[in-house]
Order: sequence, then C-alpha cells, then structure tokens
Amino acid sequence: MSWMRPLGRVLIPIVGAMAFAILLLLLAGANPFEALGLLVEGSVGSAANLSDTLTAWVTMVLAAAGLVVTFRAGLWNIGVEGQVIAGSIAAAFAARTIEGPVAVMIILTMLAGLIGGGLWGLLAGTLRVYGKVNEIFGGLGLTFVATSLTTYLIIGPWKKAGVASTGGTDPFPRDSWLPTIGTLRVSIVAVIVAALAVVAVYFMMRGTRFGLRLKAVGQNLRSAVLFGIPNKRYLLLAFIIGGALAGLAGTIRVTGFHHKLVPTPSGAHGYLGILIVLLAGFQAKWIAPIAFFFAAIAVGASQLPLQMEVDSSLGGILRGVLVLFVLLFGGWQARRAGARLVADAAPPVVPATPGGEG
Repeated sequence: MSWMRPLGRVLIPIVGAMAFAILLLLLAGANPFEALGLLVEGSVGSAANLSDTLTAWVTMVLAAAGLVVTFRAGLWNIGVEGQVIAGSIAAAFAARTIEGPVAVMIILTMLAGLIGGGLWGLLAGTLRVYGKVNEIFGGLGLTFVATSLTTYLIIGPWKKAGVASTGGTDPFPRDSWLPTIGTLRVSIVAVIVAALAVVAVYFMMRGTRFGLRLKAVGQNLRSAVLFGIPNKRYLLLAFIIGGALAGLAGTIRVTGFHHKLVPTPSGAHGYLGILIVLLAGFQAKWIAPIAFFFAAIAVGASQLPLQMEVDSSLGGILRGVLVLFVLLFGGWQARRAGARLVADAAPPVVPATPGGEG
C-alpha cells in the first residue's frame, strides 16, 4: 500500500529510539515502564498537562511548517530559531505600543510576528542568494544577533522601571494576551492558527503551481533555471514564508505563554522544528502527530526528576537518539534504492546457445 512506506519511515525510528531509551533506563537502574508511564502522565494525564503539551505543540508545528517550505526549496534553514525570536520581538513591540480590544490586538500582534519573522528570513535569504553566504552559517549568525537584540531590549529600552533584570520585560497589557480556556495555558486561537498553517502548507506544496516550482528549484536548481523558473525569487519567497511562520510561533510564545518578552522566548522550539521535519521526511502531513510526540516528551520529562531519581535530560537524549535513528534509517533506505537502481540498469544476461560460437 502507498501509505505503508512513509508510515514505516516514521514508526521504525520511533520504535528504535524507544528501545534505546528503555535500555538506558535499565542501565541506570530505573524501571523503564514506570518512567514511560510518567512521561505519558506528565504530558496528557490531566487537563493542565495536556494544555501545556498543546502549548508546546503549537510553536513546534508552526516552526516545522515553515521549515517544510524552505527545506523543500533545498535550503537548510538552520536560522529558524532567530526567526522565531524576531517574530517575538516584533509582537512584543506591537503589544507594548498599541492599544485596542482583544480581537484587534490578536490580529495586530500576529501580523507583527509574521512581518518580523518574514523580514528576518528575507535577510537570511538575501545573504544566501546575493551574498553567496551558506544559509547554515548565515542563519546561525542571525540567530546570535536576534538573541543579543532581545537581551539588549530587556536590559535597555524595554527594561522594567527601576529594576536591572534579565528576567524579561514588564507584562504586556491584558488585552494583548491570547485568550485561554479557564485556568489552562492553552489557547484555542493558537491551536486553530497552527492547524490552519499546516493545512495551508500541505496544499501549497502539493497542489499549487508555486509549490511544484519550489520543489523543482529544490531538487535541481540548474534544471529549474533552464525551464525558466526564476530561482532567486523562489528562494527568497521560501525564506520569507518559512520565516513568517516561525515569527508567528514567536508571537504565540510571548502573547500566549510568557505574556512578556524574555531572553529565550522560543524555548528552543525552532531547533526542535528541524528535528520534526527530518523525521517527517519533509512532508507537511506528518508534522502534527510528530510534533505532538516531541511536545509530549518535552513536557512529560519534567516528571522524571520529581517522581524518580532520573534526570529530566532523558527527554533530550530520546529526541537526539530519535534523530540518529532517522538518519540511519534514511541512509539505509537510500542505499537500498541505489542498489536497486544499479541492478535495474545492468544489461540483461543472454544465455549462450549451444554451438553459438564457432
């Protein structure tokens, strides 16, 4: 069946990583089933835990959705973390300087985040397209700049009155906070926005002329030029779209979770988005469930040091091992595919007939 192969590409690395995590727990003298049970309990065992998991899921999904666009264009947008931070700064600026009702502030802060992240992505794209700077190095450099700018704003122009602190700015006005469900942290608005973003990216990459051309640029840049596709324009657009979605993730972090600008507003969810896209095989349809798995691990791992003598870094180890298994499994698949192509290209062997020679 056509869906079995991509499903196996996702499940096999997960099963392998979980088996490795169980082995680590056994070596540490911990009960692996108790630890895995705590991961589940800590992530989805109550309404409060589920809301925290969904809050993390939203930002991971948005960052990963933007990365699908850039990765499909053949661009390793490692600077997504900086784009999340840039969106956070832009949204914080809007929340601090504009007054209005809740509905208006939601729209304005999200637009600001989209613009901030998009412009930061455009800057990385400009360095790549016109400056010939590899997007990995350019993106990492811009992430450092965005992080430094955040710290400068917090201890400088936006510092708390009479307080020298790097803990963050003053809280935003309540009208700029994303509405939540009762006392829970999750915002239905944020969940809907994330879901719509994934659906939009899926259909854009699958059924539009833009998506097809973007994939053509990513698969073979020189051939795309020969077919008349303006590759520079499409590379820049990929960076803008990817950065805008990452900036939207930053907006949700500061208006729906922190309610102020903090030194690390993204919570490293941009980098986790890279891992999610790798595991998803650069396909938008797998982003939502894989992101939920990563969010559950990130939130649930906090229970391990509280209930057991196990460090919460196990969650990070599990994510790292998961990526390792993805790369190993992907390499094994590529090697099999290459061997199959070589076998198919080999000339057929014609059996010799008796008396055929001489």
